[in-house]
Order: sequence, then structure tokens, then C-alpha cells
Amino acid sequence: MIPSRQPLTRRSALGLALGHTLAGALLLMPALLTSAPARAADWPERTIRMIVPFAAGAGADTVGRTYAEELTKALGQQVVVDNKGGAGGLMGTAEGARAPADGYTLLLTSQGTTVFNLGLYKTLGYDPLKDLVPLNVTGTLPNVLVVSPTNPATSVADLIAQARAKPGELTYGSSGIGSSLHMSGVILEQRTGIKLQHVPYRGAPAAVLAVINGEVTMGFFNTPTVLGQIKAGKLKALAMTSKDRSALLPDVPTMMQAGVPDFDVAVWLGFAVPTNTPGAIVSRLNAEINRVGQNPQVREKLLVQGFEMLPPTSPEAARKLIVDDQALWLPIIRQSGAKAE
Repeated sequence: MIPSRQPLTRRSALGLALGHTLAGALLLMPALLTSAPARAADWPERTIRMIVPFAAGAGADTVGRTYAEELTKALGQQVVVDNKGGAGGLMGTAEGARAPADGYTLLLTSQGTTVFNLGLYKTLGYDPLKDLVPLNVTGTLPNVLVVSPTNPATSVADLIAQARAKPGELTYGSSGIGSSLHMSGVILEQRTGIKLQHVPYRGAPAAVLAVINGEVTMGFFNTPTVLGQIKAGKLKALAMTSKDRSALLPDVPTMMQAGVPDFDVAVWLGFAVPTNTPGAIVSRLNAEINRVGQNPQVREKLLVQGFEMLPPTSPEAARKLIVDDQALWLPIIRQSGAKAE
């Protein structure tokens, strides 16, 4: 039996669960800084690398680069994005988990890298809760179902009818096994009983191009990744995976409005550092990332691209979300039979 709700259907409840105030984090900082080792008190003294475990141009990359720019200003040292895409974010996340715990490697995390991958890979090369310290959960990024303009389907119902007429023949592209793009397809299969063929690519941009060129039938992609192609007429949007319609695509129905019951997938993004990173650095990064997330200009910039910010979060709340999501999603993944190749 599949749970009737997906991890982010309870947006208000999630906000409460994650709603540790920025003020609280700031109050804790002086004590932590006082008791921290001298090297943590002097941090940062050089460039910080932000590993984004997805290809450049993907929705998560847009979020990572926005935060990197603002953190550079806040920390007084350059924060440089290093894209390490592939395998649903596994490779870049594993590299981040193995990095020195000195505060000079920051990792962009997601529901895919901390939850989905556990059900898909026999060996990850990292444990999201043992090898990493979650810092924050910054916001959510829904997907949009798209097809090529040459596809005669004008609705999700049309696409489902195509799939039922040719079981297992319709293909959908994604940025890799275990990504939210892949899981959106898995949920569509489970909710409707259709059979699809998943085609993973090395990054979302390559998968988007495959849909445009007709190499695959369709794809679920983060809104900012395909917004330009949709507006240019290179892709046709059929539905949003989120509970509510997107202000960026107000004419596009949600999957539930399109007739697919209980379909609400909006991946969350956050940040983490390697385990044993000094507490003072963890506290400082948590506070600075929370500040960036509450910056009106940043919020507006990312909202225009489809990224909805969440309230300031603590490391403890971010960790709890990962634990809860693993409990909810891993049975779904196991029931699907999806495995990394």
C-alpha cells in the first residue's frame, strides 16, 4: 500500500517542523564561537568550495549559484560552485561527504541525494546522516511534465492513453536514477498503473534536449530548467507535480487537477557539511544561509524561477526531515522495483 501523501504535501506542517527562527540561531552563535577551536574562530580564511552534485544549468544549480553569490558577500571569501553531476547526485554527494571537515567544502543536498538514493543503490559511498551534518532546508522545487510539441498529447489523460496503448514503450528522460525527475515518473506509474521506460541522462539539460529532439517521449523537470523552452514553444507543458499551480505557468494544471490522484512531488533542497566540521562553523553557516533565504531580493529572484523558500531552519530540523522522508519514501521505492544500474 502506497502512502497517500508525499513528503511535501503538508507545506504548512513542514514550515512548522522547520520553523526554528534565525534569531535563535544567532543567539547561539557567540557561545559556540567562544568554545570553538581557534581555527574555527578565524574561519573563513580562504575560498570555500560548494559542491553542486548536479549538472550546470539544472534547477538545483541555479539555487546553488544564487546562494554561492550571496554567501561570498556574507563570509568575505569567495564561494565557488563545483558541479559534480551524475548518478542522481550520488557522485558529487559522495565527494562532499569525503571532504575534509574544515569548513571549506559546502554541499548542496536534496531529497534525492539524502533519501531516494538509499533505496536505489546497493552502495552509496556515503551515509547522509552519519557522514554529513545537515545545515538547512532552504526551499522546494516542483517539476513540470513536458513533451515535444510534435507529440499529439494535449493533456495528461492523452499521455496516459498513449502509454496504455503501448505498455512499456513510452520513454521518459531524467537527470539520473534516483533524482526527483525519475521518482516523478515512478509515482505516475504507481498512481495510474501504466508502464513506462526510464532513460537516465547525465544531467537534466541533456534529458531536456532528448525530449525536444524526440529521443524520449516525455520528462519531468524542475520548472526553471525548462521554463525558457516552454515559453519559446520548444516544449509543451502538460502538468505541474506540485499541489498548487505555479505562478510561472498559471495555465498549466497540477497532476491532481489533470486526473492523477494523490500526486504531489516537490523536491526540497538544502545544504550540508562533512561530519566533524567544527560546531562554530556549522552554526555560522546555518545562520548565514538562513539570512540569505530571508533576503527579499533572493526570494524574489528564486521564486521567479519556481523555487519556493521555506522558513529558517536548524540543523536538527533538517536532520529530522531527512529521517522522516526516508521512512516515507523508501517503501515506495522498494515497491516500484527501481534500482540503480
